[in-house]
Amino acid sequence: MSNDTPVAEQAPAADAAALPPGLCQRKDGVYFDAVMPAPTLLAAVNQVFLSNSYFAGIDYAVFIRALYDCGPPLPASAQGQPLIRVADAILPFPAERRALYKLVKIGRGAAEYYFEAQFLEALEMPDGSKVPARPAKLDFDEFVADVWGKGVRFGIDAAAVRAIIAGGKVERIVVARRLEPAPGRDAQIVEVSSDMHRDDAPREMANGRLDLLTFKNRFPQVKKNARLLKKVPSAPGLPGFELSGQILQPPAPQEVELRGLAGEGTVIELLREGEFLVAAQDGFVNVDTESGAISIGAKIVSRDGVSSRTTGNLKLRAEYEEFGEVQEQRSVDGSDITVHGDVYGHLHSHGGTIRLLRNLVGGTALNASGDIVVKGVASGSVLQASDGEVRMGRAENCVISGTRVVLEHASNCEIIGDEVSVGVAEGCAIAARSVRIGTAGPRKQAEMLVYALLPDMARLNRKIAELGVRAQGFARGAVKVQQEIDQVSQQLDVRNYLMLAGRVRKHELVLQPEQVPLFHKMAQAVAPALRAIAKLTIELQYMLTQQEQMLEQAAQVARQKRATAGESRCVLEKLDGDVLVRSIVFNPESGRVYDKAPKDIKAKLRNGACDAPIIFAGASGALDWTYAIAEEEGPA
Repeated sequence: MSNDTPVAEQAPAADAAALPPGLCQRKDGVYFDAVMPAPTLLAAVNQVFLSNSYFAGIDYAVFIRALYDCGPPLPASAQGQPLIRVADAILPFPAERRALYKLVKIGRGAAEYYFEAQFLEALEMPDGSKVPARPAKLDFDEFVADVWGKGVRFGIDAAAVRAIIAGGKVERIVVARRLEPAPGRDAQIVEVSSDMHRDDAPREMANGRLDLLTFKNRFPQVKKNARLLKKVPSAPGLPGFELSGQILQPPAPQEVELRGLAGEGTVIELLREGEFLVAAQDGFVNVDTESGAISIGAKIVSRDGVSSRTTGNLKLRAEYEEFGEVQEQRSVDGSDITVHGDVYGHLHSHGGTIRLLRNLVGGTALNASGDIVVKGVASGSVLQASDGEVRMGRAENCVISGTRVVLEHASNCEIIGDEVSVGVAEGCAIAARSVRIGTAGPRKQAEMLVYALLPDMARLNRKIAELGVRAQGFARGAVKVQQEIDQVSQQLDVRNYLMLAGRVRKHELVLQPEQVPLFHKMAQAVAPALRAIAKLTIELQYMLTQQEQMLEQAAQVARQKRATAGESRCVLEKLDGDVLVRSIVFNPESGRVYDKAPKDIKAKLRNGACDAPIIFAGASGALDWTYAIAEEEGPA
């Protein structure tokens, strides 16, 4: 306290024994008992102020830290100590001094105070003399005590108040502000694996050059037990305080569950380092765009489409599902390809099935070992299944080949396969071993051409002839061996022995004991001839067996020939305009007749078979034709 008039020395407001719990008065100052909870300390401070006392030499920063656990940390000397020094002493707060302090304006979380010149009131002394009014100076310690009773129990800007009191300025300033609560940290999910990230750099080829049309790693792949995501737990915020000391709780941090991101092929593991999403198997990383769930599997799922901007050309060795479009000049090379959008580019599958759920426009779909299914329309495209079925609803201006081709409607297409079935064919050129068309007819300037593929029987005929020649050779050999057997058997002693031995074997003749040696002697005499007959008999049996086998094989080839011929059939249920049916002979040993380049198929069916024999020509009616062969000649 400072003023211009001396005052009598003030005694402490209370001795140590009268202090409330939580306060301790020692010779070197006033201490808080750090063991006491904050509410007890607040009650003790409030009791001091209500008893018209104040803390002289108050360390406001330590004072607030001890009461509210906020603000600068305690001095190093006070940390961990049972007593915390907060002031020099507790002194009485005289009424004449309290009268110097005016009202505080509190609003919107701040307290304002108007500092101006202050005067102590005139005093009448005991001897009757009067002390006139005199200037007085405010004191920070008294200011803290005064505003405490007016509702400002927290947040005084001690530096600003001390400065304006020391300077004696007349000014309204903000003397205290509330402390806003500090929000905590929301729980979050962070990536912990660099393998999850795509690498859109150009792919480096084997020769060291860069393929600018292909990205290096568009679809990341991870190993089993790889950590993919980690949950960073939430952290609570720090409370704030109103000027009244009331606690302002921070907003609760947002929580997030890692389990909501665990898709197929992943597991949640609680480890010492935290909670992780871990790959349960080797595979490709797929992220669901709606739920954000991560799954690991052998199948690649893309939702961005195939273009120069998103993926570039793709060369994969896994099942692939694309929800976007495949744009022009872009290619997808993989296995088991499914595309939900339109395809304008090129698809090449090494197995499985190519499934197009929309349209194929101006593109290609090639499957080396599997089927091709188009749910929409194919237009101006190439579809080839080297060892599988091509199935679709409608095709226009396409080249189509496959083991089996099934279409509902084909217009101006070139189609070839082992078996072709078309509901309505207009202006097409169709070739197959077995052709079945519901309605066939021309379309504008395009003819309707049908080709029955007839197998070349020359190989089978040659084989039948070869087997016949070999059978005849064995027959001639058997006759020659039989003649040699007869020649040896006609010798007198051999003939007599064979006759006698036959009767003995049949029990028609019983030898007397004295005749047995003579019989054995006769056998020894003809033994060389008998051995020759036995050897010739074995050779004869071999000749006859081989002759029978050659004849049976020739019969089997003949049956195969008739069955092969019967596979060639042409059925036109209804003709709707001029239709021309021709036959083309092919060699089954030359490989699949339909596994040709698109330009070769188109040239063969439109121009290359114009001289082929005509089976049928007509504009109305129907046709049911099956290739048959005569016993000794070709088609009938």
